[in-house]
Amino acid sequence: MNAKMSPRMSDLTARVRGLLREGRAIQVGLPDEGRLYIDRPLPFICVYRHPSNGNDSGTERMAVGEASFLIASGKKRFEKGVLRMIRILAQESSAKFGAFLIVEIFSRPPKQSTLENGAIEPRPGFRILTSRSRSAAPTVEALEDGLRNIKILKRRARVEIVYATKRSPERLSSLIPSKEGRQLNCFTIGLEVSPVYRDPESGEVYPLVLRTLRRGVARALKKCFFEFSRTQTTHHTITYQALGKRALVRAVWEADRRLAEISSSFDFLLQATPTNVDTAWNRFRRSHFERVPIFFYRPRTVDPGALKRRLYQIPVDRIEDPTLAALFREKQLELDRQLTLLGDRGTKKFLYGSLQLFGDVEAELDQLARMLLLKLSPRARERSGGRRLKAGQFAEEAKREIEIYRSGHSAFSAEVEIRDDIVGLMVSQGNLLIGRTVEIPSNRVEALLQHEVGTHILTYFNGRAQPFQQLHCGLAGYDELQEGLSVFSEYLVGGLSHPRLRLLAGRVLAVKSLTGGATFIETYRMLNRGFGFEQRTAFTITVRVFRAGGLTKDAIYLRGLSALFAYLRTGATLENLFVGKIAARHVPIIKELTWRQVLLPAPLRPRYLDHPKAQDRINQVRQGSSVLDLL
Repeated sequence: MNAKMSPRMSDLTARVRGLLREGRAIQVGLPDEGRLYIDRPLPFICVYRHPSNGNDSGTERMAVGEASFLIASGKKRFEKGVLRMIRILAQESSAKFGAFLIVEIFSRPPKQSTLENGAIEPRPGFRILTSRSRSAAPTVEALEDGLRNIKILKRRARVEIVYATKRSPERLSSLIPSKEGRQLNCFTIGLEVSPVYRDPESGEVYPLVLRTLRRGVARALKKCFFEFSRTQTTHHTITYQALGKRALVRAVWEADRRLAEISSSFDFLLQATPTNVDTAWNRFRRSHFERVPIFFYRPRTVDPGALKRRLYQIPVDRIEDPTLAALFREKQLELDRQLTLLGDRGTKKFLYGSLQLFGDVEAELDQLARMLLLKLSPRARERSGGRRLKAGQFAEEAKREIEIYRSGHSAFSAEVEIRDDIVGLMVSQGNLLIGRTVEIPSNRVEALLQHEVGTHILTYFNGRAQPFQQLHCGLAGYDELQEGLSVFSEYLVGGLSHPRLRLLAGRVLAVKSLTGGATFIETYRMLNRGFGFEQRTAFTITVRVFRAGGLTKDAIYLRGLSALFAYLRTGATLENLFVGKIAARHVPIIKELTWRQVLLPAPLRPRYLDHPKAQDRINQVRQGSSVLDLL
């Protein structure tokens, strides 16, 4: 229609050329809802062109999560300007890096492969359109390998390599003519995607399928870009994980802020903890341990329904970065479940929500707990010489420990508070809460300081030092690793005593008793008469497990410790675990975000890692020691 570029497109291409030469980030709008985004100078770009007719919902999302992408119109009247923009990108980037790679993503009509029940088979499929160039072979192989690892509903992707001169959608021109591509040392790959992420008749997108596919394609593309950069250009990076976006858009910060506001507006554990444990114990004892005590809880400080409305108004789906979108979506779902639990407090439904959050006791964990209780004598006592620290004395020790960390990091502003409405120790919002009736055996003081201050509070303030508030609020499912690390810290300073191990094992069996249908009295008797726990200890364990309607969280201490042992046996280091409150499954994501320079180095390192025997104990675990070997 127009032989020449529009004045606006001509101005844009000139502006982009200038920004490329200056090495600056680029984010510009293009005609017909197009846009160009280049996070930093990179020798590759991912391209998607909207088809001029027909529905192609979802395919654009495959490209927009990359650190360098171009979304453009496929309409004929915009073609000249788009091709001119691509040519400028290739010219400037090839001159800077020695070569340039273009991967164009587009979809094809789905094949009507059906299952026995007549449903469309959601098996991912890809065709890689490439040249026969030997130099491009490693890049294509990296893309192929990455795509083959994608699974949807346990079905692995089909990947086909097609050698073709034209590597663009059927009705669109090639982005770079072959001759000009060779002159510029510019390589083009077409990635044709089977659109299993939408209904072939209505065009309606299947959001969960699209999310899974997006993450897999993003990982495959980064591996492809990494191999190309490493073998064809002067741009080198240590790992493919470093090739994601560094600059983050407003949608990320907004979602992070709003999720953190909701997460910080209530303390789930505090709301689920009875306020009258001491009184209930006295009544339970006077009833000769035959009458289930009545527990009272703090008034709910929030309206769960109102918070849920706010929670799902957070537009997590607008986050283009697939890694961050997955993290935030996980947290959104966890907060939803916590709020449901808060509303169900004191009812039978509470237990079912707890199982969703913290799980049940698996057979292997049950066996480990029973083995510990079998091998550890019920008569084992803390070797404290009879000396015990009261709440005020332990609070002073905790303040001294906090001051040591504060001297190296002024933002370490933790406070210590002695409370009448809790039993034992608890960290809430980075502060240490101590029950007024607490008495700590002297040989357990150092271990508990490292558990509460050196792990729980330290990871809270390390998380606060990061750009994302989720790292101090806690990523979804962080509790198991947190408690595993905390118990491990006790071991590293020589404070993981036999009575402490018995306590952790007893908690596991109490959870198993709860989920197996036992009553409060039956669980108490099992611990007291069956396994020899003292009356008050058996009562406290039972209260913790039956509180609010049934909380299975107490199984995660021993499970987390066992999982941490398995983690260390792989040769992995502990340092990545202290960046904030994370789950073990988040370690690869934390590494990726660190390589991308999205996350900062953690400012604080636990003091217990410098304990004289800490490294020897870590090495013993790496060499195959199990939790049972601690005996």
